[in-house]
Amino acid sequence: MGEENPQTGQEPAPAPEPAPSPEAAAAPPSSQPPAPQEAPPPKEEQKLEEEPTAKREPKPSAAPSGAPVLLFGKFDISGVTVRDPGMGRYMDVTPLAVPHTGGKRTNKQFAKAKMSIVERLINNMMRTEDFTGKKIKAYKAVENSFTIIHEKTKQNPLQVFVDALQNAAPREEVTRLQYGGISVPKAVDVAPSRRVDLALRNICKGSLEAVRKSKKSVEECLADEILSAARNDMNCFSVAKKEEVERVAASAR
Repeated sequence: MGEENPQTGQEPAPAPEPAPSPEAAAAPPSSQPPAPQEAPPPKEEQKLEEEPTAKREPKPSAAPSGAPVLLFGKFDISGVTVRDPGMGRYMDVTPLAVPHTGGKRTNKQFAKAKMSIVERLINNMMRTEDFTGKKIKAYKAVENSFTIIHEKTKQNPLQVFVDALQNAAPREEVTRLQYGGISVPKAVDVAPSRRVDLALRNICKGSLEAVRKSKKSVEECLADEILSAARNDMNCFSVAKKEEVERVAASAR
């Protein structure tokens, strides 16, 4: 308690507290606020941190766009060449995975020149009651025969087939001319498109006839016919037929 003033008899007023210095006012309070919490990482980063390292390895890239097209999914036919320049215009050896166009070029003039030569072989195989109208059965027969050719020769089966066509195609045949009611044979050159047609026809006919005369399957007979024609063997049906036609034409010159 403060002493009373003898003159007034009242207690003196309390002394005012000293004002804080500017340094003390500028200083932060002793109780510091809590530090701000860090933002949680994104969900993608959290998943990457949780996943093991093996799962974060990059995926293998897809097959390059410039990969070659394989015939039947097995044979690379990009390097097939045709020696005969005349027949080359009518033998389409463009790389094609599935030689089946579904009648895309039917009833179009000279459209068969743009059709794959393998598909033309498949169509020519549909000759007898066993294959007439059965495109898938003929397709499988040609595919299996190409596999047999590849296993026997270790060569491109389409190149072997192209060589067989060139060897089995006749260059000259006989036509009939009328002179005053008399028919006279005359030797003429064969057009390149007809040479391809005759070679395909004779190879297919020879292989189908060989099936009836032996116990081999049609795939084996077709493979043997193509291999024999590629070697220019006179014992095969297609080459023997070509020699017969050319011999008759030579006598009619």
